[in-house]
Amino acid sequence: MKKLILFVGMLIQFSLILIPHDGCLAQKKPNVIYIYADDLGYAEIGAYGQQKIKTPNLDRMAKEGMKFTDHYTGTPVCAPARAMLMTGKHAGHAYIRGNYELGGFPDSEERGQMPLKEGTFTLGHLMQQAGYKTALVGKWGLGMNGTSGSPLKQGFDYYYGLLDQKQAHSFYPTHLWENDQKDTLDNTYIYVHQTLDPKKATAKDFDRFKGKVYAPEKMTEKALSFIDQNKENPFFLYLPYPLPHVSLQAPDAFVKPYIGKFEEQPYYGQQGYAPNQYPYSTYAAMITFLDAQVGIILKRIKDLGLDENTIIMFSSDNGTTFNGGVNAEYFHSVAGMRGLKTDVYEGGIREPFLARWPGKIKPGSTSNLISAQYDLLATLGELTGQKVANTDGTSFLPTLLGKTKAQVKHPYLYFEFPEKGGQVAIRMGDWKGVRTNVKKDPNSPWQVYHLKTDRNETKDLAASHPDLVAQFQAIVKKEHEDSHAKDWNFL
Repeated sequence: MKKLILFVGMLIQFSLILIPHDGCLAQKKPNVIYIYADDLGYAEIGAYGQQKIKTPNLDRMAKEGMKFTDHYTGTPVCAPARAMLMTGKHAGHAYIRGNYELGGFPDSEERGQMPLKEGTFTLGHLMQQAGYKTALVGKWGLGMNGTSGSPLKQGFDYYYGLLDQKQAHSFYPTHLWENDQKDTLDNTYIYVHQTLDPKKATAKDFDRFKGKVYAPEKMTEKALSFIDQNKENPFFLYLPYPLPHVSLQAPDAFVKPYIGKFEEQPYYGQQGYAPNQYPYSTYAAMITFLDAQVGIILKRIKDLGLDENTIIMFSSDNGTTFNGGVNAEYFHSVAGMRGLKTDVYEGGIREPFLARWPGKIKPGSTSNLISAQYDLLATLGELTGQKVANTDGTSFLPTLLGKTKAQVKHPYLYFEFPEKGGQVAIRMGDWKGVRTNVKKDPNSPWQVYHLKTDRNETKDLAASHPDLVAQFQAIVKKEHEDSHAKDWNFL
């Protein structure tokens, strides 16, 4: 009997050695996929009320996960929004606060935007520290190859896509970039910023703005390859598609189902970007195409048996654009909210945000947590068991997991934007403060809105709330730090 007891004891000790130190196999580090749309408005997918554009995969993602109603970008244009997402900083502290363009549109002048500086700590670095393989596939906008902003120097083991936002103005570029090497595509160069004569334009003229290789298709192909190669180990995939940012370009197979459904006239390029014979149909097609890519990613994750160990998130960098043939009013793109891209009003900065993680995030749930994209660094830090210092963000992981009592809430969200005259905004509970035209008028008055009763910011209550104005002023004084770029200093 003593020998039997001794043998059983040895078996128990041996079995304990085989159990992973993190507890059990079910607790393997979850994969993370963050899908980022470009200029997609708050209400341009079905889950947020869109009626004219079909987005079945994103709608399913909402049904199978959580939808946030009060989630914000860091700022209302591309490059700085991406920088704030990557670094966990709000606009008063971020290194990049505007679209600081370098170079020009021709391939020979491709120089990108102001690069992230050396020593920047990004989401990629955070996930690498946690033992993840990291990839960026899509539009970067934070520095070219050969600069400190190359994704390979900013926390990504692999990247593929567009480094220069100006190159992203054509969805049929001559090349994309893969790990600092040029990947030549079977497309001829298209200068998209040219107009057509409405009196002379033919269908053939519009066809000049079409190519053979659609960049987002290549991005999906490379994203799937990364997933396949890393299916046995934890991975972080940042997937910032350039859709539906203009130019209006989409594969015919996605455009044709929409033709005839909208009251539309040809767009001749009078507001910039590529002319298009069916602008509304093409814009809808771009969003539906984006939705289809989300569906492809979801299917691959499920087919590989990774569904319950992968959290997939989806958002957009800013509100719907105002040019290039896009009609935000026609599509009710921002659900009646005031402002569009480049505005710190709700239509420019409030974004759709979906999160799906089977078995962890409650299906069909909705959260009204006031949150921002610069919260993602803190959130992934908590997810991977890392303490994140020097961030303006707050982890929303408790909300995702249904532990709302443990959720730490922001006392306020801070926004500033040096473009379009210089703008400031603060979301504090149900209240919102806005200042515009600050560069021209340093004493530009505060506008005050009560978002719970006036989400569309139609009634300025500043005169009856001097106490709030004083609080907003104090917050700006606390949160604003001068930038290294003089053009961005307006406060």
